[in-house]
Amino acid sequence: MYPGMHASSFPDKPAVIMGGSGETVTYAELDRGSNQLAQLLRSRGIGVGDSIAICMENNATYLQATWGAQRSGLYYTAASSRLTSGELEYIVNDCAAQAFITSYDRRDLAADLLDKMPNVHTRLMVGGVIDGYESYEEVVGAAPAIEVADSAQGQDMLYSSGTTGRPKGVKIPLSGNPPQAPTGVTALGQLLYGFTSDMVYLSPAPLYHAAPLRFCMAVQQAGGTVVVMEHFDPVEYLRLIGAHSVTHTQVVPTMFVRMLKLPEDERAKFDVSSLQVCIHAAAPCPVPVKQQMIEWWGPVVYEYYAGTEGNGFVACNSQEWLAHPGTVGKALLGTIHIVGEDGEEVPPGESGTIYFEGGATFEYHNDPEKTRGSRNAHGWSTLGDVGYLDGDGYLYLTDRKAYMIISGGVNIYPQEAENVLVMHPKVADAAVFGVPNEEMGEEVKAVVQPVDMADAGPELERELLAYCKSQLAGFKCPRSVDFEAELPRHPTGKLYKRLLKDRYWQGHQSTII
Repeated sequence: MYPGMHASSFPDKPAVIMGGSGETVTYAELDRGSNQLAQLLRSRGIGVGDSIAICMENNATYLQATWGAQRSGLYYTAASSRLTSGELEYIVNDCAAQAFITSYDRRDLAADLLDKMPNVHTRLMVGGVIDGYESYEEVVGAAPAIEVADSAQGQDMLYSSGTTGRPKGVKIPLSGNPPQAPTGVTALGQLLYGFTSDMVYLSPAPLYHAAPLRFCMAVQQAGGTVVVMEHFDPVEYLRLIGAHSVTHTQVVPTMFVRMLKLPEDERAKFDVSSLQVCIHAAAPCPVPVKQQMIEWWGPVVYEYYAGTEGNGFVACNSQEWLAHPGTVGKALLGTIHIVGEDGEEVPPGESGTIYFEGGATFEYHNDPEKTRGSRNAHGWSTLGDVGYLDGDGYLYLTDRKAYMIISGGVNIYPQEAENVLVMHPKVADAAVFGVPNEEMGEEVKAVVQPVDMADAGPELERELLAYCKSQLAGFKCPRSVDFEAELPRHPTGKLYKRLLKDRYWQGHQSTII
């Protein structure tokens, strides 16, 4: 259950194949490179329990870097390569990273951060170099290619935005296990999805997201081959399944939608018969979309519901879903409790906040208040989602308590955009939330109360959209702005966002897609 062991058994076997370029990293190269990075970080004084940060596009070095941290007992924060320099600066400093690994492709972002990371003393750049950074290939390549003496299992610490607008790192305690011990995701992969050394896993999503990163590393623990797409394209994705005889893959529902929109004669050109398991997660999948995918690919579609926090894991296969359309499955890790507004459990069929009992321990880094807020009096923990259980114990999602938006599988918390918009001199108040989008599931919408209603119109909309994009990553910003003379607020200041949001969801049975 370890790249080093697989390097001894099949050194020339591909551990990583880049889907577009075809660049390949063998298990021998993965083992050597990750050992060298671990040695370099140790030589710079970065020890067990310390932190590093990584911000790169999908490339052939990415998993080598995460394995270097994983096998040396570090916390590693994989940050979105789509963030602005200000957003990335906050994350790198909040996680207390001592090393920052980036790429020449992200050189402009890296240059902006050069003097804004006071804790970082090691700055490495892959595929080229700019002033202030060391060449990853040169300094890592010069380090010893042997296991560090105090090797230990590390842990990712990934960031997602919170209702206060500032991203929060999900910190899971280090296991204390040796690095070759299987992770929880590896164990689930073997138990549910048949992970073996014979598998070929196609990963079409950015590696900085929790599921792609953890599942790719789990595949490599099992000794399989990971095919990483630089960017998702539906035709290229289908081509890669046949070209590499892909057995396993994981997608978000938006990818299903984009494939289903291809002409049927074009879809028929591709051989997907090698697929044994297609996992989907990260966002609810519309019932008709999933039905069509099962009709096309057969009963190889598996779903799960979980969070970066690891406090619970709910899953179902195609047969279970067909018998319970719309479900996300039954709990396999943690016991589900559906809790009403009074803090008491509600009966089957009645919606309430979803809590898990008995899952992994976690905290939100540097935010004890948010950590406390995720627990109830029983010590059960929640991701803030709302749903219900049917009489057979299958879970259905109906709402998200914190107004989180999931667009194309990416979690977006609207408070960040609201905080930006209300600072614009022409804005008196702002509300941001998700509205239906046929392809992406949801898209980000802003409803703004202007200081002067006479300013409302297309020109102010363009101005506000540009203003938001100047301060936040584009995917967090509204795609459109509507204007209201006054937003519905209680005298205490509480915004009745539901009154606004419900207008855009008329005709939908659920407030999530």
